[in-house]
Amino acid sequence: MSVAVAVFTRDLRVHDNPVLWAARHAGDQVVPLFVLDDAILGRESVSPNRIRFLVAALTELDGELRARGARLIVRRGDVATEVARVAAEVHAVGVHIAADVSRYSARRAVRLRERIAAERISLHEHASVTAIPPGDLRPSSGGPYFAMFTPYFRRWLETPIRTVHRAPDSLSMPALDPGRIPDATELSVEPGSPELSVGGETTARELVRDWLSGPVEQYGERADDLAADATSRLSPFLHFGCLSAAELVHRTDLSDPGGHAFARQLAWRDFQHQLLAARTELAWTDYRPPPAPPRSDPHAVDAWRAGRTGFPVIDAGMRQLLAQGWMPGRARLIAASFLTKTLRVDWRIGAAHFLHWLVDADLANNQLNWQWAAGTGTDTRPNRTLNPIRQAERNDPDGEYVHRWLPELDDLPGAAVHRPWRAPTLTRDYPPPIVEVNGM
Repeated sequence: MSVAVAVFTRDLRVHDNPVLWAARHAGDQVVPLFVLDDAILGRESVSPNRIRFLVAALTELDGELRARGARLIVRRGDVATEVARVAAEVHAVGVHIAADVSRYSARRAVRLRERIAAERISLHEHASVTAIPPGDLRPSSGGPYFAMFTPYFRRWLETPIRTVHRAPDSLSMPALDPGRIPDATELSVEPGSPELSVGGETTARELVRDWLSGPVEQYGERADDLAADATSRLSPFLHFGCLSAAELVHRTDLSDPGGHAFARQLAWRDFQHQLLAARTELAWTDYRPPPAPPRSDPHAVDAWRAGRTGFPVIDAGMRQLLAQGWMPGRARLIAASFLTKTLRVDWRIGAAHFLHWLVDADLANNQLNWQWAAGTGTDTRPNRTLNPIRQAERNDPDGEYVHRWLPELDDLPGAAVHRPWRAPTLTRDYPPPIVEVNGM
């Protein structure tokens, strides 16, 4: 009886999973395998929020597999070593894994291919992480990748999305020691965000049904409304692959303005992945020189991280990040622009903080969005600076978002909360602004 190994990485789902689909059709039996990677878990900056989410996602994936007659096999160690060991144990006809865009994942695939080749087992990589594979769209000029989003999005809209794969009704697998899914505290001693929401594929599919049943129709109008909390909150599930980006595009009505705006964000995610796939060094290297040389200001960085800059809209977003491991896209953009353009701090410092706390911190999206905000990335207006006061008045006109996260400013009514320094008396326990900006 032939056996294929399906290695789960950033595709923790059974619905529309090209890796699982291919393994299911390559062998009579399938080994659903996940390896807790010591190379990642051993990093000092490992995110406690993403660890907690990962454990929840693995648990729900195991539940989905059990419902189909299988279960998740869990190992820990070096990925290439552990996969090769399992593949040899079951005499696998092939190993299937999702292709990814980071330098680390590319090297991991090379090492895995070499290890299992010694056992005469082949490795098969599948496009699973994005709606459209990173290298599929090329500019008419003949370049290797799109450097500007607008022409990329036009091509993306014209390109058919691959067929969605059904979840298997049943799975057969050989007898193996299943291992176990560890508790999050075994993988990270840091507690992380107290209000973090976690889940996996089962949770994600319920959220998608709710999102597409109505709220998405208002996405274009309300996405930047900080107080409305009108975004999908699906980004962590996309990051871990609990949702298929391709399936999500298929299920979204692009003829509706809200659906079109939502799909645009999915395309932006694809755009950043194709950029990092083409130039993996951009995870930490400037795409273009910064508009101005960065400066060192540890005090300002500490204030920014803690949500104590004296600018309420910045501080509200940064405190939400610490509390929930998440913040709206508009809040991220305002905070990133403030750190890099107003304070002139190197974008890598902010990106590292977001990588540590954001539950959805995807290397491609996080790093390249930071570069965009800093003017070192693909923004066609690299000198663009977002004024925090104007952004607050536009995106939180009644001060509701700020009041939600800065209780020490409760005495300031409505929009007055955006300029606490104008209050007749100093607001207790809230710092003065650490820098001057226009409109104060």
